[in-house]
Order: sequence, then C-alpha cells, then structure tokens
Amino acid sequence: MLKLDDVSKVYRVGAFGGRTMTAVSGVSFEVNAGEVVSLIGESGSGKSTIGRMILRLTSVSRGAITLDDTDISSVSSTREYYRHVQGVFQDPFSCFNPIFKADRVFAMIKEAYFPQVSAADWRGRVESALRSVRLDPGQVLGRYPHQLSGGQLQRMLIARAVLLDIRLLVADEIISMLDASTRIDVLNLLADLRARGLGILFVTHDLSLGNYVSDRTVVLRDGRIVEMGRTDLVFGDPRHPYTRSLLASVPRLDVKWTDEPDGEDGEAADGAAGPCPYHDSPEESRTRPGLAEVEKDHFVTCSGCADHPPQAEPRSLAKENA
Repeated sequence: MLKLDDVSKVYRVGAFGGRTMTAVSGVSFEVNAGEVVSLIGESGSGKSTIGRMILRLTSVSRGAITLDDTDISSVSSTREYYRHVQGVFQDPFSCFNPIFKADRVFAMIKEAYFPQVSAADWRGRVESALRSVRLDPGQVLGRYPHQLSGGQLQRMLIARAVLLDIRLLVADEIISMLDASTRIDVLNLLADLRARGLGILFVTHDLSLGNYVSDRTVVLRDGRIVEMGRTDLVFGDPRHPYTRSLLASVPRLDVKWTDEPDGEDGEAADGAAGPCPYHDSPEESRTRPGLAEVEKDHFVTCSGCADHPPQAEPRSLAKENA
C-alpha cells in the first residue's frame, strides 16, 4: 500500500540557507493494509520528519513515497489524498481551531467530502463514529477544544479518520500526553482499526509501546534505518548494538534503578562493540541498500565496525543545484 523508497530529507540551515542538514537519509520500508509498523528512535532521529513527508506537510528531497504505486507528490488533489491518509499528532490541542466547537469540525468534513449526505444522516454517522472511539456524543458535541481532555481530543481525531474511511493513519506520539488509563483505550482502538484493514504507522520513542502494538518495527538512528523487521525478531533477537542499547535502557518492573548493572554485557552505548551483523552476513543476503537480511524478515545495517567507515552523507542541495 504505502512504500518509501530511498527517501531523504535535507533542510537548508544557517544564514541565507548556505548550509544543509540531513534529517532523513535513504529510508525504505512499507506499510501494508491491516498492519501496524512502529517507527522507533530517539528524539531527533527523523521519525516525525518521515511522518510529515508521508502527510505531505513537508517535501521529499530525494527518493519517492508511493501510495498504491502512485507517487504522492504527483497527486494534484490534496483533498483527495487526505481522503485516504490522515495523521494524529502528539498535541491534540494544536489540531483544533480553538474558536470552533466540535460540531463545526465534523461539519467541515461533510462540506468537503460528503455534501450530498443529508443533515440527519450525517448526524447519525458522526454519533456512530464517536461511539466507535468510546466517546459519548452528548459530552463532546457542542463543546470547544479547551473544554475537552487530551484523550477526548485524540479520539475525536481518530473518529474523523473513521468518518473518512481512510486507509492509512500516521499516529505520531499520540499517547505520550495521555494518562495510563486513557492510553490503553487508544491502543485498543488502534487494534480495532487495524482489524478492519487500516494500515498504521505508529511513530514513538517508547519501545514498550512499539512492541505492544506493532507487527513490524523500524529502528532509526540519526535519520537512517539501523534495524527493521518483524517486531518479535527485532525485540527478541536484536542484532544491531544500537537496538540492544535502546532495549537495555527500558526500565524493568522487577528491578529497582539502584540495582541495575552499570552496563549490558560490556557493550558501549555508542554501539561500536561486537561483530558487525552486516558484514557477517553473506553478500547475497544484502537485498536492500545498506541493509543485510540476517534472517527472514529481519534486516540490519553496519554497526560501525573498524573496517567499514560510516556511510557518506548525501550530497548537499547546494551541490545538486550548482
């Protein structure tokens, strides 16, 4: 369904845009119908930039993003694209106009996509969508955003996606601002949508959440994929030192922080220790650029071993435009 092929994003920075900064470099993966793919990494790893490129909120510098083999940059109707692809973000309050009541938000959807639907029929659809995300229409309709909680606003955004019957949802840190009881409600709701055939890109820095919800996992570091594959393989048998260091940093319920060991099997946090899974794999298994398939549906990049220098930065926009 959705495919990223060698996608990069380069920003101009500095005075008069004289320098460039690479936020995303050579990223390739897919999100299929009825599948949850977790995009995991530290702050600044490029997760949200990828989400914004998929949502056409920022342009792609190199490579291509396609939906059903159609380059999304060539789709002339933004409205039609958003009929199929929607995003839900970390701060739901920023997604609503503070002077519009909830009724107005749904009325705008009707005006843009369903003008032929009668008012009575639309009211029924809205109420059904709200109930499907465990919201009482009587408690949210007719209220302003500041009168609703973050959890209610997040579920309203998902209800909007349900009304549009979208095919792909970009969920960018959507539960980081929610309390524990509301988090599980939203996660279970995503599971229900997945069961209906919705593809979900779940952007998060929380490894436990990624493991909980996803079918496949993509681990980013400094804008590049270091490991990806089936979630049970990436979490159960991490091959890249960076992935292992991330997993080792997850707090455990059965251990107090004062009892934690200083290191994990002597591995350095920068991920330079140990053999390189990329170069230990046979040449024929390197089926993706910069990634080696160490087992079926489990891909790893070079871990920065001494005999392999880091991948060169992409050419700057200044050089390309020269």
